[in-house]
Amino acid sequence: MADTTSSVCDQNVFNTIFEEQAESLRNYLYYQCKDLQQAEDLTQEAFIKLWNNCKKVLYNKARGFLYAVSKNAFYNQVAHNKVKFAYAKKPQRIADIETPEFIMEESEFMDKLQRALNALPDGQREVFLLNRIDKKTYKEIAELLGVSQKAIEKRMHKALSKLRVTIGNI
Repeated sequence: MADTTSSVCDQNVFNTIFEEQAESLRNYLYYQCKDLQQAEDLTQEAFIKLWNNCKKVLYNKARGFLYAVSKNAFYNQVAHNKVKFAYAKKPQRIADIETPEFIMEESEFMDKLQRALNALPDGQREVFLLNRIDKKTYKEIAELLGVSQKAIEKRMHKALSKLRVTIGNI
C-alpha cells in the first residue's frame, strides 16, 4: 500500500489503486446497474479518468474520485436510456405531419439538451437527473448524497438556471 503523499501518476501507485479498488468498484456498479458488462465498462472509464486526472487527485482521495466519476457516468447512462425509451414509447406521428424541418429541429434540440446536461458540474447534473429522471424528492437526494436539503435546492436552482441559459442561447 502506498502512503498518502504518493503520486497517483506513478505507475506502481496507480496499479496499487487499481488492484485495491477495481473489483469493489465493479461490484458496486454491478449492484447499481445489474449488468456486468456495463459495470466493467464504467469501472474502466473511471480508471481512465483517474489516470487522465492523476495530477489533480491525491492518493487518499482516489477511491472517492473513482466512485464519484463512475456514479455520475452511470446516472448519465440511465438518463440517456430513459430519454431513448420514452421517445421509443411515444406514438409515432404520421409521416406527412412531421416535416423534414421539424425532424431536424427536434434532433438539434435533443443534441442541445444532451450537451447542456453534460456541461453541468457533476453535483448539479446528479441532482437534476435524480430529481427529474428518477423522481426523487430533494429530501431523498439529500439523504442519498449526505448533504443538507438546502444544498440540494441550491444545486437544482443553479442547474435549472444554467440549462435555461444554455438551451436558450444555443
